[in-house]
Amino acid sequence: MQSLYTSLKSMKCMRNGHIVWLLGAVLALLTSCKKGYLDIVPDNVPTLDHAFANRLEAEKYLFTCYSYLPSEGDPDRNPAFSAGDEAWTYWPMKEDFFYLDPYNIARGNQNSANPLLNYWDGFDGKSLWQGIRTCNIFLENLDKVIDLQPYEKDRWIAEAKFLKAYFHWYLFRMYGPIPIVDKNLPITATPEEVRVFRQPVDSVVNYISALLDEAAAGENSGLPLRIASATSELGRITKVAALAIKARVLVTAASPLFNGNNDFAGMKNKNGQLLFNSKYDATKWERAKDACKKAIDLAHAAGLKLYTFNPSIIEVDHATQVEMNIRNSVCEKWNSELIWGLTTDAAPTYWLQTFACPQLDPNAFNINLKGKLAPPMKIAEMFYTKHGVPIDEDKNWDYANRFKLRNVTALDTGMQEGYKTVGLHFEREPRFYADIAFDGSTWFMKNGDYNIQSKLEQYSGKKQSRLFSITGYFTKKIVSWNLVFTKTSLQTESYPWPVMRLSDLYLLYAEALNESNSSGEALTYLNQIRERAGLESVQTSWSTYSKNPTKYTNVIGLRDIIRQERCIELAFEGSRFWDLRRWKTATQVLNTPIYGWDILQSTYENYNRRVFVYNMQFVGPRDYFWPIKEDNLQINPNLVQNPGW
Repeated sequence: MQSLYTSLKSMKCMRNGHIVWLLGAVLALLTSCKKGYLDIVPDNVPTLDHAFANRLEAEKYLFTCYSYLPSEGDPDRNPAFSAGDEAWTYWPMKEDFFYLDPYNIARGNQNSANPLLNYWDGFDGKSLWQGIRTCNIFLENLDKVIDLQPYEKDRWIAEAKFLKAYFHWYLFRMYGPIPIVDKNLPITATPEEVRVFRQPVDSVVNYISALLDEAAAGENSGLPLRIASATSELGRITKVAALAIKARVLVTAASPLFNGNNDFAGMKNKNGQLLFNSKYDATKWERAKDACKKAIDLAHAAGLKLYTFNPSIIEVDHATQVEMNIRNSVCEKWNSELIWGLTTDAAPTYWLQTFACPQLDPNAFNINLKGKLAPPMKIAEMFYTKHGVPIDEDKNWDYANRFKLRNVTALDTGMQEGYKTVGLHFEREPRFYADIAFDGSTWFMKNGDYNIQSKLEQYSGKKQSRLFSITGYFTKKIVSWNLVFTKTSLQTESYPWPVMRLSDLYLLYAEALNESNSSGEALTYLNQIRERAGLESVQTSWSTYSKNPTKYTNVIGLRDIIRQERCIELAFEGSRFWDLRRWKTATQVLNTPIYGWDILQSTYENYNRRVFVYNMQFVGPRDYFWPIKEDNLQINPNLVQNPGW
């Protein structure tokens, strides 16, 4: 365990460049916490002199900084997959889950005695405070390396600054106002100096933003505009990535959770310092807008563009072309849209794909295809009709009869001719069929077409106590089309997890433009994303098909459109979980029940009945932020707990 306090105290143990490693570290932690003083150092490098003796060793230390990045492509480690309402699974969990934390959070079991997904103290062997400390050590000692070229030094410094900013950002998004650790404490620091305070939201945002600016600075030095060596450097930071993350930080800071939120107006340090500014500030959206535009301009200069599937790879019809535009914008390795892909794990998305993909072939049951990351029915209802408007707004779509059975014909998209399924699955937008599979749907892969048949005892359905979808839906979007399986083997291409891609940045910019009263330009970026997804423009879709044809013409209406567009375009990519929080809509959205189909039934009529799965509870304002572990509040009395915990 490496809490903030432990990390700060351990900085004091560096004497004459040597790291002191106490054999009784765990015992010291348990005994000295009561005294408020820890004198341990958990470094694996014997001496700092050795760590920075030459270029090779220093580069290893830089990669150690990278190693603290959370495993965002893993559903057991990333709360954005399974701690919200975008993907559900059966309970109790079975033996193949390494961590149950996110699933327990989704079921309302977060607590302050032993917090779940506790990245403050250390989760999955990673304390983000320890990551920050490691970056600081790197920055403080890089001058010792004698065989390092100046351009390499500038780049490595920029990378370490980015990582330090990102670790602060990750903690800020989870915990709200946090301490800022810009420098490691000196050996002479007193215990009282180590007992740091949380900093106000605006101070934290300004610090992270400034650090990202430093990382991206310099036209001909520092971070590269694009990665030059695809064989050895993909996944490392570029200028575009630094500015894109800055844009995300500033959009978050301008959003309702942090901008004009009275729920935390009374939250203050014990010295009386207020941690939230409850007054709304419109200039925060202007600042976010400018940051998004700067990042987009640089992305275009680097050659990034919205991904489209190359039809020369394999001959497909138009509908499949559009589907692959959508799926491969996530799953194709290092495609034209990817701004930053995470590769810190050896196989960053292998397990994710096995959790998402169901059994596809009745003659080749493979135990590794689990199909257990199950979108709830409300996620299926979230996608537009084929006219590009919400299902309850489309005046030509039969919303009232969406749960009634219909026969699939040759003219219907994404489904098996002759099958029966509910009206909810007919005449939907291409992203619906690209992202989600269901009983009666089809699943296109590079090695052929598959059919999903998931009623009770069917090959894609429930046949035992595990390896099934609890709702009857499957997350197709995050499964690479290169996945190949037999009864005894499974091969799939593990792709870098897209922390940021260009469509995400476009949507952040559209949101900032709309909140800054620039709706016309916002529509330009929305429509580019919709065109790639096979939809008409917002203006055409709403004017022609919506019961509310002028919705897009005002800030409030367009805000609703942008938010739904964002939830659809970035579905199953870890965005919705955080977006619902920053929009401050989680209290409403996450207090609605989880529904699915009756997966214990074998006939069309009985299976296609909506059934209750779970009643989620999101307590506001408490659940908008993680609790700080109670032990930390005793060790450092200057820390204050988040409200409600």
